[in-house]
Amino acid sequence: MSFSEIKAAQVAAFFAFKADGSINVLKLMKLMYLSERKSYEEFGEPIIGDHLVSMDQGPVLSKTFNCFNGAGSEDVWGKWISAKSGYQLGLVPTIKDPSKQLELLSRAELNVLDSIWQQFGPMDQWALVAYTHDHCDEWEDPHGSSAGIPLERLLKALKFNHDDRSALIARVDEHSAVDRILAAAR
Repeated sequence: MSFSEIKAAQVAAFFAFKADGSINVLKLMKLMYLSERKSYEEFGEPIIGDHLVSMDQGPVLSKTFNCFNGAGSEDVWGKWISAKSGYQLGLVPTIKDPSKQLELLSRAELNVLDSIWQQFGPMDQWALVAYTHDHCDEWEDPHGSSAGIPLERLLKALKFNHDDRSALIARVDEHSAVDRILAAAR
């Protein structure tokens, strides 16, 4: 359940493809956040495994946001996403249909992405900002800063009962501990 930069790039490529090859960065972030949220709701786990953060324009995926702004690995992002141009990210021109090349995304994850695109794809970035402000109860206005969204708060907003929230948080903690051990062994 740790952050997967490759999956983040593949999710971005999926949405850029759906948007005819180029997509507004803010819109892309909202679509990716809503996908991560829906995956938690449906499966009790994330697609990307990113840190959830409240910012002025709504909730975001923290590490993915940094990747959008140049902190991502060129070997990863450069395979899928072209360099940011203004407020747009584009699909690398050599990618003709990423749905056939998204090897790390499961069928269930692709179904989540597709359902998010069906529901929110027609909206522009500002409509998505308004939607996340109004419908993502885990988001709290950080008043010009940023603030983490604890998993407990997200799960509560998604209407998980107390026992299910506790079990899921324990599972996430166990996965995080395993990830730290494996990272230290490398």
